[in-house]
Amino acid sequence: MTSMTLSQVSALAASIRGEVGKAVVGQTDTIDSLLIALLAQGHVLLEGPPGTAKTFLAQCFAASIGLDFGRIQFTPDLMPGDILGSNLFNFQTSQFTLTRGPIFCELLLADEINRTPPKTQAALLEAMQERRVTLDGTAHPLPANFLVVATQNPIESQGVYPLPEAQLDRFLFKLLVPYPSAVEEARIVSTFGQRAGPQRPADFGVAAVANPDLIAAAAQAVKGVTLADSVIDYVVRLVRATRDSADLAAGASPRAAVLLANAARARAALDARDYVLPDDVKALATAVLRHRLLLSPAAEIDGKQVEALVADLVEATEAPR
Repeated sequence: MTSMTLSQVSALAASIRGEVGKAVVGQTDTIDSLLIALLAQGHVLLEGPPGTAKTFLAQCFAASIGLDFGRIQFTPDLMPGDILGSNLFNFQTSQFTLTRGPIFCELLLADEINRTPPKTQAALLEAMQERRVTLDGTAHPLPANFLVVATQNPIESQGVYPLPEAQLDRFLFKLLVPYPSAVEEARIVSTFGQRAGPQRPADFGVAAVANPDLIAAAAQAVKGVTLADSVIDYVVRLVRATRDSADLAAGASPRAAVLLANAARARAALDARDYVLPDDVKALATAVLRHRLLLSPAAEIDGKQVEALVADLVEATEAPR
């Protein structure tokens, strides 16, 4: 495998940003978070109202990094076998033949994941955690770069099934995709309003500037970023503080601490730094923790928001100097 320096990792990330920016207006923070997740080998959940380009963003991101792309449109009648595949009996050979489902790819777009029942959602659990699929007792490995980018509509939407805690905990980030600003929306209308029919990344000149080998090399380079003991202690204290808050009925797990540390290293690598700063942890805390925390009944009655509570915990937890 080709080795990469952190400067090369940062340059590669800049190239990917440029390609995605050819088609996607704004959403720079979301694009950076996707890059961090890619380098930290974590999964991403995008939540926002319909029409905010969540699916198109994922398509453009996949096109720019050159990974094998798969898409599943989640619907109420989708079954686990539609995702994973199945062993079908071949009457000519008198043997079972594996028919692979769309999950056998490198980047999977799980579109509107909360429009399918929990039974089908659970088909992703093993793949997201262990990067393998088990069918009829046989384990089938997925690519090392396997990444799930899922989209979902807000829980207030009709016809949605809330993702269970075990499913949410598999995602590194939950990112909220808001409506664009007035200036950005004008650019969107100017760019897309003159185009009829479906929009494809290639129509805007989005091309692959990476490949699986480069992505694997970049992820390997991230593992060399130094995580000082003082920063590890800070991450642990911050995550443990979520379990002691009276406003939270459920705090974050040790997995959250591990993922937050890994994401902080990837963020440092994007800046070509070989060490993690407390600011890296602070910048990522909300995206890593918001979907892992459950408000207490009293906090819900008071109208408190998880994001505000995370910000308070970050402020109250002393960071190393």
